[in-house]
Amino acid sequence: MNLALWIAAGLLAAVALLGGVTKTFVPKERLAGVHGGGWTGEAGAGFVKALGVLELLAAAGLVLPAVLGIAPVLVPVTAVCWMLLMTGAMITHGRRGESAFVLLNLAYLALAAFIAWGRVR
Repeated sequence: MNLALWIAAGLLAAVALLGGVTKTFVPKERLAGVHGGGWTGEAGAGFVKALGVLELLAAAGLVLPAVLGIAPVLVPVTAVCWMLLMTGAMITHGRRGESAFVLLNLAYLALAAFIAWGRVR
C-alpha cells in the first residue's frame, strides 16, 4: 500500500509540476491557443499565474514532507487541496463543454482522494 501511495503521489506531483510550470511561465495568450487551454483566454493573467504557483506548491507538498519526514501530515492536506482545485477545473471545463478534460480532472481528483485516504489512515 505504501508503494502504491508513493507512485500515486509521484504521478500527481509530476502532473502538478508540469501544469504549474506551464501556467506560471508560459504567457496566457499562448496557453489560450493550446488544446484545453482556451479557458485562459477568459481569465486574467494574474489568476492563471496564481493557479500555476498553487500547482507548483502542490507538487512540492505531495512529495517533500514525506521524503524529508518533516510535517508529513501536509501530504494529505495537499491532496485535499488538490481535490478542491480539480473540482474547480472540472466545473470550468464542464461549462466549456470539454468533457474529456472533465474526466481527466476527475481521474486526478480520484488519485488525490486515494493519497489523502491512504496517508491519513
